[in-house]
Amino acid sequence: MPAPMKTARRVLLVASAVVSSLALTAPVSHAAPKPSPSTSPSATPPAGMSTVGGERLGQAGTQVNLASGVPVLPKDLTARSWVIADAESGDVLAAHNAHWRLPPASTMKMLFADTVLPKFPKSVEHKVVPSDLADVGAGSSMVGIKEGETYSVHDLWLGVFLRSGNDAVHVLSKMNGGIDNTVKEMNEHAEELQALDTNAVSPDGYDAPRQVSSAYDLTLIARSGLQKKDFREYCSTVTAKFPGSTSKKKGKSVRETFEIQNTNRLLAGDSDIPVYQGIAGVKNGNTTNAGATFTGVAERNGKVLLVTVMNPEKSEHNEVYKETARLFDWGFQAAGKVQPVGELVPPKSAAQASAQPGSNSSGEAGGTGDAEKSSKSAVGASAASGSTGIGVALGITGGALVLLAAGAFLINRRWPLPDLVRRRGRS
Repeated sequence: MPAPMKTARRVLLVASAVVSSLALTAPVSHAAPKPSPSTSPSATPPAGMSTVGGERLGQAGTQVNLASGVPVLPKDLTARSWVIADAESGDVLAAHNAHWRLPPASTMKMLFADTVLPKFPKSVEHKVVPSDLADVGAGSSMVGIKEGETYSVHDLWLGVFLRSGNDAVHVLSKMNGGIDNTVKEMNEHAEELQALDTNAVSPDGYDAPRQVSSAYDLTLIARSGLQKKDFREYCSTVTAKFPGSTSKKKGKSVRETFEIQNTNRLLAGDSDIPVYQGIAGVKNGNTTNAGATFTGVAERNGKVLLVTVMNPEKSEHNEVYKETARLFDWGFQAAGKVQPVGELVPPKSAAQASAQPGSNSSGEAGGTGDAEKSSKSAVGASAASGSTGIGVALGITGGALVLLAAGAFLINRRWPLPDLVRRRGRS
C-alpha cells in the first residue's frame, strides 16, 4: 500500500477509535456491552462487539485478507478468540473474535504491571506483614512470599512475571495504596490505552464477576508494557534466584534462595513444546473459568509480532502455546504480504502529546532515568540481577516514539528486545 494511503488509513482508524472511546460516557454503537455479572463466558461471541481499531475487528469469526502470495491460516485453531499484530506498526494482520470479552486469567497481570511497575524503584524493600497476603484467592498461583521476610521490588516483579505469583501481586498492590486503589488505577490506565473491553476487578486476574478483557485489549496492553525497559526484561527472564526463608546458622542470619522458572512455555520450553525461535515474553494465564490464555511477542528477520490466544477448546497439554506458535509462524510468513484488517489504536493522550526530542520514554521502574540509550546498554544486567534470560537492549534505529500531527501513533524504531532471548532457537 502506498505510504500516503497507509497514513490516511491510520488516521481514519485513530479517528474511529477516538469516537469509540466516548463509549465510556455515552451509549454509542462502538461500545461493547457491559460485562455480565456471571464469571462464566458465553458459548458464542455476542452479536455486537466493539469496533475499536476497525470495523472488521467487531465482527464475529475470522478476519483476514487472503490474496495471492498470502499463506492460508492454520486450520487447527480452536481458541475462542485470537489476534496477531505487528508490534511496531500496530497493524492487525488477522483476528478471530478480536473484541469478545472473556475472562483473562493471569494475562491481566500485564495491565497490573504496566500500571504499577513505574511506581517503585526496583531497589526499594518491603517487609511483608500478614495483611499483605490476607486476601489472596484460594488456589492462587504463588511464588512463595513469606510473612515477616523482606523483599525488594525487583524480587516481587520476578515473582509476578516468572511464577505468576498472586502473592507478589498483592504485596505490590498493598504498597500501591491497596487492592481497591490499584484496581481503580488499572481501569483508568485501560481507558487511557483505549482497552475498552477490559474491566479489572482483581489485580492478579483471579476469577471474579465482571472481570473481562479481550484478545484485542490484551495485545494492546502488551504493546504498551513492552515499551518499558523493565517490563521487557522481566517478561523475558527465563530463570531467577528468589529469596526464601531466613534461618540461624552458627549464630548468624542466613537467607536461603531457590530457583524459579518462567511458566511461559514458549520461553522456557516443555516436554511437548520447544522454545519458540525469537520469543521474548509476554504473559500466560490459566484458571478453570478462563481456560488457558496467553499473549506472546517474538522477533524474526526484523519483524516483531504480538499474538494473543484466549481459551482453546482443544484440551491437549500446552494447547494455548501450540496454537500461538502456529499463529506466529503464519504471521512471519504473511508479514509484508497480507493487508491488515485493523490496527492497534494509540493511547488517548498520544494525539495531544508532543514529540519533543528529549522526551523520556524509557518507562524504567520508578519513573527515573533518561530515555533508553540505543546501542550502549551494558551486558551486565543479567549477572547483576542474579537471573538468566535478561538480555541487553538492542540499538534503536529510528528514534523514540513518533507522534504524527494527524494523531497516528507509531513506534518508529526497532524494538529493543532482549538479545539473549532473541537468539534462542527451537530446540
